[in-house]
Amino acid sequence: MQPSFENEREASRRSRTKANRVSPAWFLLFWFVMIAVGITATYYYSQHMKQSMIEQVQAQTNAQITSMQRNYEKQLKQMNEKLDQLQSKVQSFNELLEFTKDNASNKTDNSNKLYSQLNEVKKQLAALQQKMELLK
Repeated sequence: MQPSFENEREASRRSRTKANRVSPAWFLLFWFVMIAVGITATYYYSQHMKQSMIEQVQAQTNAQITSMQRNYEKQLKQMNEKLDQLQSKVQSFNELLEFTKDNASNKTDNSNKLYSQLNEVKKQLAALQQKMELLK
């Protein structure tokens, strides 16, 4: 009787071990699914981060463009004001030069001084106009 009892005990132990044991196929399938889920989650997260970064860069770029436009308009306005001031100076020098030419005698040489000042102002006006063209 002893051999059959021992065989039964050993058989029941083997069947319990088989029941408790997970087959390698299920184990590999579980890991395959876990890896696939991880890869998919990583892909979607990277796409989300990429989109978020694109939106941030776009917002920063728009802010910088707006700032540059304001700065450009401010500089252009200042240049126009300077140009208007120089234009009025040139006009007043032209009038003064005409007046001195009409009233000049051979004894005085004031017209040459005014003419050189007028040339200087014209040079400054030309330089300002070049700067304005560069800003445009």
